[in-house]
Amino acid sequence: MDDTTLTAVALAAAGVALLALVLAVVAQGRLRRVRADFEALGADGGRTDIARVAADQNRRLDRLAADVTRLRADVAAAEDDVRQSLRNVAVVRYDAFGDMGGRLSFSAAIVDDEGDGIVLSSIHARGESRTYAKGIVGGRSSITLTPEEQQALASATKGEPGTDPGARTPARTPTGSAGRTKDAS
Repeated sequence: MDDTTLTAVALAAAGVALLALVLAVVAQGRLRRVRADFEALGADGGRTDIARVAADQNRRLDRLAADVTRLRADVAAAEDDVRQSLRNVAVVRYDAFGDMGGRLSFSAAIVDDEGDGIVLSSIHARGESRTYAKGIVGGRSSITLTPEEQQALASATKGEPGTDPGARTPARTPTGSAGRTKDAS
């Protein structure tokens, strides 16, 4: 072999070696990025097995799905508890007797979202005060409700706040055997 052929072969070998060196550096950079991606997925630095990393991720996703299912059940139970809580309240104040002022008598309805609960009424007279309680199921009572109790129950079941103290409220005045009449106070 002559010198020019040997020089050409040596230059070709040097070019291939240089290309191999560049490819090795590029491959090393890619390997670093893949390892960083594995670490981001939760794989430790020593493990670079994609199957193990994927299995770990699947286990994490299964735990998250179970947690979400449990949380949905907890939220549904909490919503049911809220529906059954006695949180709808309305109060109607009135004068039970025409000769007394101050609207010291009242009817208060306390019910849940289904309309179950209680109506409390306190009738204030000069020498005494009497309190009555009537059960409510489904927005109705088995005992006849007074107009004030009906008004309080209607306000509570509609989710409206109780009657404003400055608003017009019924006042009962004796009318003989005809029952009660309402007038603005």
